[in-house]
Amino acid sequence: MSEKSARFALPFIVPGQAQKEHFHNEALVLADALLHPAAESGPITDPPADPAPGQSWIVAPDGAGEWSGKAHMLATWTAGGWRFVLPAAGMLVWNRAADLWVHWTGTAWSSGEMRASRLVVGGNQVVGPRAPAVPSPSGGTVIDAEAREAVNQVIVALKSHGLIE
Repeated sequence: MSEKSARFALPFIVPGQAQKEHFHNEALVLADALLHPAAESGPITDPPADPAPGQSWIVAPDGAGEWSGKAHMLATWTAGGWRFVLPAAGMLVWNRAADLWVHWTGTAWSSGEMRASRLVVGGNQVVGPRAPAVPSPSGGTVIDAEAREAVNQVIVALKSHGLIE
């Protein structure tokens, strides 16, 4: 049997282990950091000077000082010092400074970008796969400038929202 969990390396209590409470408490500290994780900011290189217990940050690829060699990890300050968790692909962390979600792609943190195949609101699909481009109006024997301008504004709005090319 392994001594750590598969996804986040939380320590298990094993038979015959001395100081079981230490391993149990360590697992609780890490679980506390991972249950609805929120980072003060990040990715950042240097550990903050005066962190409060329970605060977390995302470590930059070139972490320095106590964060050296901890690239991309979620660093949480505890009464016992820094605890680090290597993120699992798909992990979401709320970035308090940016006021948006960041997620771990498996190779990097992606900030403010959410992937989905469609957006459904109230049971109705609002946004789905990108539709083909809509051509701007042109030609014809009678030109209605106001109608053409209104259609052009609709096309510009659809393009600006990324709904059409």
